Amino acid sequence: MTTISFDLPDDAMLALHVAPSEVTRELRMAAAIKLYELGRLSSGAAARLAGVPRVSFLAKLADYGVDTFRMTDEELRADVDNA
Repeated sequence: MTTISFDLPDDAMLALHVAPSEVTRELRMAAAIKLYELGRLSSGAAARLAGVPRVSFLAKLADYGVDTFRMTDEELRADVDNA
């Protein structure tokens, strides 16, 4: 496993409104969700990055305003037609 560390400015720490012990968890979740949203990570890989089960990760997406499933209009129409 790779370890990454960086300095977090005090004002950013205060703006997070979480206990210092929760900062790592919060940042890992935010990074995982953004990388998933950008299509850089699958939901499984993003869940592993966040350190949570995949189902928990998928449930958390709504809290960040990210769609759980990404389908184009055409894919959605085809899916509805097949239903």
